[in-house]
Amino acid sequence: MIGKLKGIVDEIGEGWMILDVGGVGYLVSCSSTTLRGLGGPGDPAALLIETYVREDQFRLFGFLDVAERDWFKILQSVQGVGARVALAVLGTLGIVGLTSAINTQDKKAVAQTSGVGPKLAARIVSELKDKVPSSALSLQVGTLPEGSGNGSAITLSSGPAEDAISALVNLGYPDAHARQAIGAAAAVSDEGATAEMLIRRGLKELAR
Repeated sequence: MIGKLKGIVDEIGEGWMILDVGGVGYLVSCSSTTLRGLGGPGDPAALLIETYVREDQFRLFGFLDVAERDWFKILQSVQGVGARVALAVLGTLGIVGLTSAINTQDKKAVAQTSGVGPKLAARIVSELKDKVPSSALSLQVGTLPEGSGNGSAITLSSGPAEDAISALVNLGYPDAHARQAIGAAAAVSDEGATAEMLIRRGLKELAR
């Protein structure tokens, strides 16, 4: 079984990418969050891989970090959630947003995912409330790129972060997108970052 691939990004599409590893192109399904974290064609990339083998198909699912891979597997323990829906949830909420939604039982945030109705969203937050992976719990807001950083101690429940999320929601952004943007902003901010600083950085994330 394939557990990790390291190579060069060859092509990126909607929900997939081709990774060139020594001249062999591997088609890998990824969440939109992972795809946004990759560089463009020609850039190096390393992905953790989940290999699914069925009678009629052989599929590779790729992740930039352990927490997203763990959530991908745990999400599928919920009835009605397959690989496609799990990737969609991760792409909509991101690791931090999903972890927050589960911890706060925020089914509305999960229901923002295309293909996830209110009943399935409620089932997800209810059944997974005691299954948050340790890899996600150990994360601070956002995921720092390898080799970066000041180790920000800002959390989604901190005053500045919550104020920044609320401000983006008031501007019309969906709660899940606001949380993901502020999570990314906080990951590269100092512990003393103000709500105004997080909002500015969050808006830059949303404009990407």
